[in-house]
Amino acid sequence: MNDARARIQALTGAIYGQPAGAAVAARLLAMLDAFVASHPPAPPRPPTERLTENDVILITYGDQVREPGRPPLQTLGETLDTTFADIVSGVHILPFFPYTSDDGFSVVDYRAVDPALGTWDDIERLGQRYRLMFDAVVNHISASSAWFRDFLAGAPGAEARFHVVDPATDLRGVTRPRTTPLLTPFETPAGVRHVWTTFSADQIDLNFANPEVLLEMTDVLLAYVRHGASLIRLDAIGYLWKEPGTACIHLPNTHRVVQLWRAALDLAAPDVLLITETNVPHADNISYFGDGSNEAQLVYQFPLAPLVLHAFAGGDATRLSGWARGVAPPAPTTAFFNFLASHDGIGVVPATGILSQAEVQDLCVRVERHGGRVSYKTNPDGSQSPYELNCTWFDALSDPGSAEAPELAIGRFIASQAIMLALQGVPGVYVHSLVGSPNYQQGLEATGRFRSLNREKWARAELEARLSDPQRREGAVLRRMATLIRARRNERAFHPNGPQRVLEVHPAVFALERHTPEGDAAVLCLHNVSAARQRVAAPGAAGARDLISGARIAGDAVELEPYQVAWLRRE
Repeated sequence: MNDARARIQALTGAIYGQPAGAAVAARLLAMLDAFVASHPPAPPRPPTERLTENDVILITYGDQVREPGRPPLQTLGETLDTTFADIVSGVHILPFFPYTSDDGFSVVDYRAVDPALGTWDDIERLGQRYRLMFDAVVNHISASSAWFRDFLAGAPGAEARFHVVDPATDLRGVTRPRTTPLLTPFETPAGVRHVWTTFSADQIDLNFANPEVLLEMTDVLLAYVRHGASLIRLDAIGYLWKEPGTACIHLPNTHRVVQLWRAALDLAAPDVLLITETNVPHADNISYFGDGSNEAQLVYQFPLAPLVLHAFAGGDATRLSGWARGVAPPAPTTAFFNFLASHDGIGVVPATGILSQAEVQDLCVRVERHGGRVSYKTNPDGSQSPYELNCTWFDALSDPGSAEAPELAIGRFIASQAIMLALQGVPGVYVHSLVGSPNYQQGLEATGRFRSLNREKWARAELEARLSDPQRREGAVLRRMATLIRARRNERAFHPNGPQRVLEVHPAVFALERHTPEGDAAVLCLHNVSAARQRVAAPGAAGARDLISGARIAGDAVELEPYQVAWLRRE
């Protein structure tokens, strides 16, 4: 605890200088002490067991499932308890606050639940049964928020919360995740002011060089803890700090702010974990682990999705295996957050340096051929390049217009999910991946936004009808996903920090060995990424049991049908 206090004092000094840093530290520590006095933390779990093999996080919107006359958050809770029973341990409820755009990521009020979804009581009831991940959308706030309305009205001190920039400033070196203008003009009592807007004109970047913003947003994080957050996702965190003349991404003060929040939570809520969302190349992404003890406990494993898609597109896991073999294991108290699909698209920037530009372009062509779209970003030289693929994961893998047998497409999908579930880390499963959703073309037509393809919402009766219809794939996908996930949750070798070793057994097979943290058991995981039968040598596998099918292996070789998965445990 004293170490956390010392870290807070050192970090505020590094961010704001002295004596301003000391004054910020004093106010922040007083805030934390008051929080602890009113909300004493429970005895913390051992750091290496804060996350275990049992942890599988569902990614979903609060109104993903709806029914007449009920708050969607209540319907979501019942659906988790029944339709998706015993599949996940936690739920990442995407931003459930009042908002104006970007399906929740343009927040009007950080401290309120959108009344169209329910109440804080509904959130807290979910937290009694599931670990909850909340979004902290700290980089930007809605243009309709009280803070920005004050700015537009010329209220004293309001301008200091935002970045007002002379449009003549040279900002060509700023890293851009979008093709929209970086600065947006707004009319104010002082005339037209140009304000920094990284993501859209409705998402106004906050100025953390103003310590009042840091203190206010820290208080917001504590409010999330008070309402039951077990994990706090720092959205778009890499862009937090701005310094004209730099790339304005991953700046030292951005890392210091994350470290400061880690120290604050270590002091006030040591079991609450930070997860950073940085859709960037691998080396930059893992920098948010810090030294393994002082920054985020989890980072998203962004290269995984484009590399898995590449493997199945070519029926060859060589590039995926080579990358996975070179990924250094995180510290024992940190973990990767592995995912293939999410509410956003399939990011391709993290594949930079792993896949060639031609290979990325092949993925773009594939997705567009399958009914998806490609979103672009603007580069410093003014050119544009692919940023993400907008498509459901099922349709990215399989052409919806193909005449291939549905069983083959389902097998391909399940094999891809099995890779994600087997890898070292904590799996995040997007709700549409539980049922193998197709692209939502009606959503794209209605909104004009590419990401709508992957954001269909369901009426509860409609979802249940789809799952029970033998002519549709959703029920079969859910049953097979449930089998996979339950097998993982019941096997100690899949502990997030259980050692892994990627094996070379066949170009078409992604193979790895997972070991329990105690070293007393191992599971051999084989995933055929091709449409052909493969025979794989597996010395020592004789007598092993497949955790998925329950079958026993007769000899030291394994026959894998197209897209078959085998998780083999010696007993």
